[in-house]
Amino acid sequence: MQEQAQAQDDLITRAQAWLAEDPDPETAAELAALIGAGDTAELADRFSGTLQFGTAGLRGEIGAGPMRMNRGVVIRAAAGLAAYLKAQGHDGGLVVVGYDARYKSADFARDTAAVMTGAGLRAALLPRPLPTPVLAYAIRHLGAVAGVEVTASHNPPRDNGYKVYLGDGSQIVSPADTEIAAQIAAVEKLADVPRPESGWQELGDEVLEAYLHRTDAVLTPGSPRGVRTVYTAMHGVGKDVVMAAFARHGFPEPVLVAEQAEPDPAFPTVAFPNPEEPGAMDLSFAKAAEVQPDIVIANDPDADRCAVAVPTADGWRMLRGDEVGALLAAHLVHKGARGVFAESIVSSSLLGRIAEAAGVGYEETLTGFKWIARVEGLRYGYEEALGYCVDPEGVRDKDGVTAALLVAELASVLKEQGRTLTDLLDDLAMAHGLHATDQLSVRVSDLSIIADAMAALRAQPPVSLAGLQVVSAEDLSKGTESLPPTDGLRYYLDGAYKARVIARPSGTEPKLKCYLEVVVPVAEAADLAAARVRGQEVLDAIKKDLSAAMGI
Repeated sequence: MQEQAQAQDDLITRAQAWLAEDPDPETAAELAALIGAGDTAELADRFSGTLQFGTAGLRGEIGAGPMRMNRGVVIRAAAGLAAYLKAQGHDGGLVVVGYDARYKSADFARDTAAVMTGAGLRAALLPRPLPTPVLAYAIRHLGAVAGVEVTASHNPPRDNGYKVYLGDGSQIVSPADTEIAAQIAAVEKLADVPRPESGWQELGDEVLEAYLHRTDAVLTPGSPRGVRTVYTAMHGVGKDVVMAAFARHGFPEPVLVAEQAEPDPAFPTVAFPNPEEPGAMDLSFAKAAEVQPDIVIANDPDADRCAVAVPTADGWRMLRGDEVGALLAAHLVHKGARGVFAESIVSSSLLGRIAEAAGVGYEETLTGFKWIARVEGLRYGYEEALGYCVDPEGVRDKDGVTAALLVAELASVLKEQGRTLTDLLDDLAMAHGLHATDQLSVRVSDLSIIADAMAALRAQPPVSLAGLQVVSAEDLSKGTESLPPTDGLRYYLDGAYKARVIARPSGTEPKLKCYLEVVVPVAEAADLAAARVRGQEVLDAIKKDLSAAMGI
């Protein structure tokens, strides 16, 4: 009993110490209320450790305490990044800071600019909330040594995040993440971190104009531009940049989903502001039913991802990321693109077949554009979670704006031929087999569920799934000949369908994700409908058996 009382006293003492230096009146008031109410359970959650800085930077729920996203955590992160950059010999170098329209994003961005300036680096702040790819472009365009984007991408409204890029314009990877984390841990008191009230550069629209000018490189001069589009920004920052890009290149003005067109950190019309989530595209489909466009295009809130939907006999269907990835690859091949086509291991193997047939390079990487962007000779990269890098010389990251332009060009070319995106997908299935993909995704409130599920698979690997024998099982945490270690499991199944399963924890959300693929041979066009049905049957059976194997 005495030990429990001592632990609670220590908790209150730590909370009071945090409160004493909290620079944000809102989170300070929140923390003071928790202390005053003696809410030790909530305080214990917020002070159970420190929000960990990794290859995704920081991401978490906004609130007071070291386990939440707040100004205190961000100032420490910025100070650690500044110390790392100076240790790398970049004293006096430029750091560009961008931000989205989420709660606290502008505050976190200004704090970062102030910390960089106080540390003897130069800082430049983008003029307003803008898409993440604009920040990624600005790093290389301005010759910066690093960049920071304050965003939680498509996470729930209560979250925010802190994404770090180095001077090559790509996101950090190991060992930079652990070295930055060590510098963050060395920051003792916020009062020790100089934060001048001015001294950084406030950028104007010249960087955005340069980015828009760079989008010229994505399209073929004189290509068809007649596609009619419904567009949603999903309450994020994409609208103005996408509309400007479409106007610049002579596409018809997209019809906006008005309810989601303007930035709103509350994301009032969606449960999760992610086009992949159930219901997120409902308003877009309603608008499409009203105006009958050729395609629907959606960005996520920071506009680095791009979703595409097409009309069907039964209404509108959102294409899977793997389908869009294959369509863009086929379009680039047709345009004569050379170089390496790359994708993450959880994406469809169809890209490899397209690349092989076209005689271009192909490479698989770990999940995340921090890996894809580093592929030598990269010409095109994608991953199934709606991320596409179509101009790696301009933006060395996924870019939902240039991807939207390239999709619009492809749809325009096909429209002029009296064809659709669906027709091209049929062509690819005829040429390479029907690559049917699906995902088993489990969102949890208790992260131990994910750890337990992965442990269950490792302790007792499945010997068969959907009646297909598991002929190869790889624990990716041990690494492979071509991949560094990562927490994941990969299975290949026997039979005609070339089935593959990968299970891994999400790196950005509290989710366990399993990526499934089967390849159904297709002899002629008349077989396509049956192949799709068969592919989904096998995928559903794999899902059922995999759920049982993981105990979820």
